Amino acid sequence: MSADTTTRGPQPPSFEIHEVTHMTHTLIAYVATFCYLASAALIGIRLFRKEGWIPERPLALAVGFAGLLLHSWLLWDSIFSTAGINLGFYHALALTSWTIIALMLISSLNKPVDNLGLILLPAAALSLIFETHFADVGFMRPTASWSLKLHVLLSMLAYSLLTLAAVQSILLAVQDHHLRNRHPGGFVRTLPPLQTMESLLFEMISAGFVLLTFALLSGFAFLENMFAQHLVHKTVLSVLAWLVFGGLLIGRFRNGWRGRTAIVWTLGGFVMLILAYFGSKAVLQFILQRSAG
Repeated sequence: MSADTTTRGPQPPSFEIHEVTHMTHTLIAYVATFCYLASAALIGIRLFRKEGWIPERPLALAVGFAGLLLHSWLLWDSIFSTAGINLGFYHALALTSWTIIALMLISSLNKPVDNLGLILLPAAALSLIFETHFADVGFMRPTASWSLKLHVLLSMLAYSLLTLAAVQSILLAVQDHHLRNRHPGGFVRTLPPLQTMESLLFEMISAGFVLLTFALLSGFAFLENMFAQHLVHKTVLSVLAWLVFGGLLIGRFRNGWRGRTAIVWTLGGFVMLILAYFGSKAVLQFILQRSAG
């Protein structure tokens, strides 16, 4: 009997199970996306609306936390497996956005930083869409050393805190511009005082700088052959970002740097950091067809 006329038995249900799992993952991703966007919208209404219905701050935070819980389930489902931790580009992006939103929402419980969600929550929603529709693989094996896992954790936390600082500096720039031009109305009236905004900025930078320092120190242990691992650009840009943030903190301590100077230095360091973390990963994974470690 020829191969074309061979009778095929019933197909195993693995494909159907995979499809159902994928549909469930997609549905939860869209619900989480909706929660993030709804939370950002509620924050925006609080900032920009002068009359009519203005939502209470706890409502915006509650909706954001709902999105964070769903985001947590998605990450557990797609990143962590018996094969290791999948840190492909889009998965790493979703994990980083989760860390940023978690830090922002938890900090918002006792500090006025929820306004950062106006920018960060839509960005996190976009990362979920990418993670859901663009599958990629970049496993960190379960046998990876604890020091490597610690390095990844410290790097993630440092990047997340300094991302919060960068967004805080953008809000600070807008607030400073309005006050200089004597337009204190609009959403600026809902922001904390300028001095409080600056204090929050430097608290974020200080904590992020400490974490970045430990991340770099732990990372140097894995640079036995920097060129073979394609880590030159990532290492150089990370060190430059560290120097920028360190220089800013020294300038703040010795010369009282603030305002536009602090904003420019913060954004400059952040650009270097984002190129180090995601720029090098994108080049390795998408251009050189390698999985960045």
